[in-house]
Amino acid sequence: MHTEYWELASDVAEAINRAKRESRRVIAVGTTTTRLLEQAAALGGGPPDKATQLTGSSGWADLFILPGYRFRVVDALLTNFHLPRSTLLMLTCAFAERDLVMGAYAEAIERRYRFYSFGDCMVIL
Repeated sequence: MHTEYWELASDVAEAINRAKRESRRVIAVGTTTTRLLEQAAALGGGPPDKATQLTGSSGWADLFILPGYRFRVVDALLTNFHLPRSTLLMLTCAFAERDLVMGAYAEAIERRYRFYSFGDCMVIL
C-alpha cells in the first residue's frame, strides 16, 4: 500500500463537522477521499469506532483500510469498480459487506462494465 499526500482545508473540515452534527451523510467521492478523511479522523485520536472532530491539516496517508475497519467520517461512497486483489477493492469491501460488493462485481462482469480508473462506478449507501 503506497502513501499519498493529502491536505484538508479548515473550511472543508468544518463543513464536514457541521454535516455530522446535523446527522447528514458525508459522501466520499472516491477511495482516495475516503482514505484522506479517515486518516484525518485518526489524527484526532479517540476510540476508533467514534466520530472525531476534523481539523484542517495535511500529511501523508498510510492508512490501510481492510474489512473490519470502523469508519469514523464517511457514510456513503461513490467509487469505480476496482481490479481484483487490489487494496482499493479491500477498502470497498471494508465499507460494505464483502458478499454485497462481490455480488455487484459479478453483475458488473456479466453486464460488461468497465473496470478501474475510467470505468463505471457504483454508490454504496
